[in-house]
Amino acid sequence: MSQEPTRHPLSSSRRDFLRGTGIALAVPWMESLRGPWAKRAFGAGTSNAAHSAEPPRRMAVLYVPNGMHMPNWLPKQVGPLDSLPPTLKPLDSLKSEFNILSGLALNGGRAQEDGPGDHARALASFLTGAHPYKTRGKDIRAGVSVDQAAAAEAKDKARFASLELGCDESAQAGDCDSGYSCAYSSNISWRTPNSPLAKETDPRAVFDRLFGPSGDAGHSEAVHRQQNRSLLDFVTDDARDLQSRVGGSDRRKLDEYLYAVRDVERRVLEIEKPSDDPRVPKGFTRPDERPKDFAQHVRLLMDMMVLAFQSDSTRVITFVYANEGSTRSYPEIGVDSGHHELSHHHGNAEKQAGISKINAFHVSLLAHFLKRMRDVKEGSGSLLDHSMIVYGSGLADGDRHDHANLPILLAGRGGGTITPGRHLHYQRDTPLTNLYVGMLKRMGSSDDKFSDSTGELKDL
Repeated sequence: MSQEPTRHPLSSSRRDFLRGTGIALAVPWMESLRGPWAKRAFGAGTSNAAHSAEPPRRMAVLYVPNGMHMPNWLPKQVGPLDSLPPTLKPLDSLKSEFNILSGLALNGGRAQEDGPGDHARALASFLTGAHPYKTRGKDIRAGVSVDQAAAAEAKDKARFASLELGCDESAQAGDCDSGYSCAYSSNISWRTPNSPLAKETDPRAVFDRLFGPSGDAGHSEAVHRQQNRSLLDFVTDDARDLQSRVGGSDRRKLDEYLYAVRDVERRVLEIEKPSDDPRVPKGFTRPDERPKDFAQHVRLLMDMMVLAFQSDSTRVITFVYANEGSTRSYPEIGVDSGHHELSHHHGNAEKQAGISKINAFHVSLLAHFLKRMRDVKEGSGSLLDHSMIVYGSGLADGDRHDHANLPILLAGRGGGTITPGRHLHYQRDTPLTNLYVGMLKRMGSSDDKFSDSTGELKDL
């Protein structure tokens, strides 16, 4: 087999990747790769992110189903976040990194004479602001989601316009909620009003997509799995060469990044160990390649989200903990009843305690993600500083199916344009889409309106 000619790391033909046979590993934004000096040292063809004077801005949306037990979510006071309510306690060490936004509403989630179906409407309208057309057939219709509007702004600036991830599979047909198609209750991202984007749930597929050549999943698998080697073994020479050409802080940053890639790769392979079942032929992996442990599954996908942002593989990500109306139980935290059943608590204290445990558990996983984002240093700040992370649900109280005063958290500083550490209260029924107008502007859009917005959210 002929060998690929040796080229300078980050030359115009290699762009911002470390390469080996069948492997393409993007490198993170580094101080040493900034400005005219970098173009002279590394060539004119490196990525926009590599040569920008400041790190790029990113956005992610993390969605939880079935609403929230609001008394345990909302801070008692407007203003600085001092003592956090029970559901937010896992974020205690991160109080200076996020805002709680109250008073926002999702009018598209309301019935509008369509009757039941609030769960389907909650997810379908969360990022679109649109009221989904009630159908169980193929004639689905919602709206373009804000993540896809942001992806359109960033499509030429990163390897992937967007990533759509989650723990539950997406569906495109069937009746999942009172005459609403399953497409509505299982998809958060909509490329067009009629075309939802299915979530990827398999950690191995996400890993191969991020680190396969030109985003072609399967090539890296074919190389390093069959040879029982880490993908990093194939880019050692390029990595060593690059480390010799960047500053000390960037060498540490590159070391930390490569360690994180290897750690995620190890964990992906760990869940694919051959089955111990004697009926399964030797060497075959079990067909379900997703971790059976929910928290392990979430953390693994979240860690790949961090790597995707860190390597500038994408600037837009959506993540859905579970599809709307999820009946998942959580015995690992002592909750054996289904999530959806508990959300319809009818004032029962025991059920409210159960839903609050689930809410806090979900927030503890968010804390893992935000800490990992905060720990990645980038320029004068962190990956989190240069990002906007929305966490929330399209329902407030799940018992009442209320689409007003939604549980919305906004983390990150948006590249220095957002001041976190506060509870901001807006007039009741302020459209959630007003938040999205400002986020889109921070991502480069010049539009003053998105969906049913009435203006840009103030005081961020």
